[in-house]
Amino acid sequence: MNQESGQPGEQEEVTGLVCDEADLKDGQMKEVTVGDQKVLLVRTHGQYSAIGNQCTHYSAALVKGALSGDRVRCPFHGACFNVKTGDIEEYPGLDSVPSYKVKVEDGKVYVTIDKKSLKLTKRVKEMCTMLPEVKHTILLIGGGPASLVCAETLRQNCYQGRIIIVTKDTLLPFDKTKLSKAMDVDSSSILLRSSDFLLQYGIEVWTQKEVVSVNPADKTVKISDGSSQRYDQLLIATGCRARPLSCPGSDLKGVNVLQCYEDAKEIISSSPGHKAVVIGASFIGMEVASFLSDKAASVALVGTSSYPYERTLGPEIGNMSMQMLEEQKVKFYMKDEVTEIRGENGKVKEVVLKSGTVLEADVVIAGIGVIPNSDFLAGSNVEVDSKKAVIVDKYMRTNIPDVFAAGDVTSFPLAIRGDQRVNIGHWQMSQAHGRIAALNMLKKPTKIESIPFFWTVLLGKSIRYTGYAEGYTEIIFKGKVEERKFVAFYIKDEVVVATASLMFDPAVSRVAELMANGQTLTKAQAQAEDLSWLQM
Repeated sequence: MNQESGQPGEQEEVTGLVCDEADLKDGQMKEVTVGDQKVLLVRTHGQYSAIGNQCTHYSAALVKGALSGDRVRCPFHGACFNVKTGDIEEYPGLDSVPSYKVKVEDGKVYVTIDKKSLKLTKRVKEMCTMLPEVKHTILLIGGGPASLVCAETLRQNCYQGRIIIVTKDTLLPFDKTKLSKAMDVDSSSILLRSSDFLLQYGIEVWTQKEVVSVNPADKTVKISDGSSQRYDQLLIATGCRARPLSCPGSDLKGVNVLQCYEDAKEIISSSPGHKAVVIGASFIGMEVASFLSDKAASVALVGTSSYPYERTLGPEIGNMSMQMLEEQKVKFYMKDEVTEIRGENGKVKEVVLKSGTVLEADVVIAGIGVIPNSDFLAGSNVEVDSKKAVIVDKYMRTNIPDVFAAGDVTSFPLAIRGDQRVNIGHWQMSQAHGRIAALNMLKKPTKIESIPFFWTVLLGKSIRYTGYAEGYTEIIFKGKVEERKFVAFYIKDEVVVATASLMFDPAVSRVAELMANGQTLTKAQAQAEDLSWLQM
């Protein structure tokens, strides 16, 4: 049902009759259309509300997600939106969705949309900008998602001092998740915000500059070009760097890691029609092998475990993923490792494995783990752990006053694991860290309580994951892994500590919401035949 009122040019609004009042029960939602706009209609606590139905991250239909209380979680990557206001409450993504007026009259539900916003699917939260007379500077080291969200959260909360992001990247903050999933993207298409946007809200970004030391006593940082910059508050969000190969020949031309946009361009330009060898059978290595499978002349993947993802997702999903890529002619060399890379005239020619196997190679890509970028903190007294991750509390504070840290570089207390200290390299978690750091900089005490959520893409299929499975002792599967449609529950101490799925939406988002609400999912629930609770 959709009746529109108003003649073109006469009214500034479009109103649609979208349903009868009795059509939805509490806790239900449906997609309706007003004008040409797809709208998510929700009923909670006996009241109707309406917001945009398109997730602002990668445009998934929110109606297919998980509704819990006053928020809906995207089925794809776990972003959450308030169903009353449309505000983004969990990441990934940056923007909120529009909210619309709802009226219930004579048992009918009407949604009204302002004509100016009829085509809008995103809404930037209201932000202030800098006032020159405010003599206060917040310096954000690192140009990733944590710094950007921190900067925007500061402006959303009326901070009008100076904000400076310092990054060694050549680009403004960009969507790094696409580097391994869609390596041939144009740089302009992966920027998270345009230069005009950053200028409008007074967010300075200094590219191709690296902070080389921090002096908390003087509240200054030293930069690679020899300059210094004073700060009042500091965010360390330098992320991690790709672990380099250490075998002989790792410095040959054609041997790559995937760290920045230029690395992706180099790999994609040198791979078509050539022999590629990928070293490392975890997320980066597998995504790169997947992407190159129909572009390179051949793709070989070398891993030390029996199956890809064996430690994180388990052998069953690892074996399935391996079969998916083998069908695309990717050849696997598992339970093996690289001992030497040989070259000719300074360029890679072959890769020698411990087993004695020799692989022909024109291009080599290593995805063998990461190292936190914290070396520049030497002498600063900022505390790091044994793996060089910066230690923070629930408020993203380091042990030094006015010095905060966020993102992949940190070791932080994970709420769903009883505040166990963890280092998690998820895009969504970095964004959440940035928000929490900003609020606490502004003396608005807020704890990090986000649920880890990530995804990996193989041949256009997405495996989704939520929770923290380290130390799991058992996996319970529903559906069939061999049919590539399943949900996996990771069990530790008789409870579900993480969930992964393929073609089983919105199962992972539903579990994430249950975890976010503090609910414990038991092994018995995971084993039950009735999984209707997952499809809500």
